[in-house]
Parts: sequence; C-alpha cells; structure tokens
Amino acid sequence: MQLFGDNSHLYTWMIEKAKEGDRRAQKALYDSLADKMYAVCLRYMGDRDAAEDVLQDGFVTLFTKLDTFTGDGSFEGWARKIFVNTALMSLRKNDILKETEDVEAARYISSEAPSAIQDIGYKELSRMVAELPAGFRTVFNMYVVEGYSHQEIAEALDISVTTSRSQLLRARAILQAKITERLKDKKR
Repeated sequence: MQLFGDNSHLYTWMIEKAKEGDRRAQKALYDSLADKMYAVCLRYMGDRDAAEDVLQDGFVTLFTKLDTFTGDGSFEGWARKIFVNTALMSLRKNDILKETEDVEAARYISSEAPSAIQDIGYKELSRMVAELPAGFRTVFNMYVVEGYSHQEIAEALDISVTTSRSQLLRARAILQAKITERLKDKKR
C-alpha cells in the first residue's frame, strides 16, 4: 500500500488510526517507513546490528510520540528526526567522540571534495562512510546528508562548533584518501 505522495488523505487517515492504537495502521506505517529509516540508522551507526536496534527504538519512540505530530510539514520528515535523534542518543551513550583528534590538526586538511567521487558508486561510497570512526561519521552524516549547520551539530552532540568543523574535515580527508586508494586499485 502506497501511503506517500498522491494518497495523502489515506496517509492522514492511517496516522489518525495509528494514534488511536489501531495495530493494522501502525503496521502499515512501519512497513512504509522501515526501509528508509533503516538506511538513516545504518548511516549513523555504521553497523547492521546497531542500526536494527536503533530502528526498533526509533519506532517505539515514534509510536509513543505519534500524538505530537500536528500535520504541519511532512510526516516522513518528522519521523526522520525521531530516528536521527534516536541514533544520536545511542551514539552519545557510547561516547562517539572518543576518537576526536586535536582541532588544530584539522586546520591543515584540505576541505575540497575529491573530484574522483564521480567514479565511485553510491553503495561503495556508503560503505566508506560507514567505515569512518563514529564521531566523524556522525558529523559527516548530520552536515552532508541531513543538512544540519555546525551550530546545530554542536548543540545536538554537546561539542563545540570548531570540533564539529574539524570532525567534518577529518571525515572528508579520510574519504578522500579512501577514494584515491580505491581508484589506484581500479587502475592496477
């Protein structure tokens, strides 16, 4: 059942029924969101088992807070924030920034995006992002994928804006090195 797009009246009806505790409506919402939200969880967690745990926790939160959805804006966008926040809570609990490097070291890293990125497929690039240390991966995802500002990232992760910037620079540098290495391997 397609619940997005042109079927917005059906989608609204399903949300209302799910708010009332209708299990079939909740299952339909789960089915319509699970794949997309799993991808969000996996991007942040970098590990399938951890992503599945966050996905389940996220759905518990979503159904618990469903009555706070006002209908302003996209339901999927509202749900996505829940899953991002659930992933961030899990990462905070595990002290994701323990791999943080000195902020001064990031000053000397090139912030230019690798031009060779067009030669790397989405799945391969996603795998490379998933291999980043948790702190770098989290800031990279929040900034590049989700569109958060460094100020918003700093507040969400309880770090400084400078640390957010340095984490992003380090993530980009690591990705650039991985892409360069991968392209060298392809040419051999």
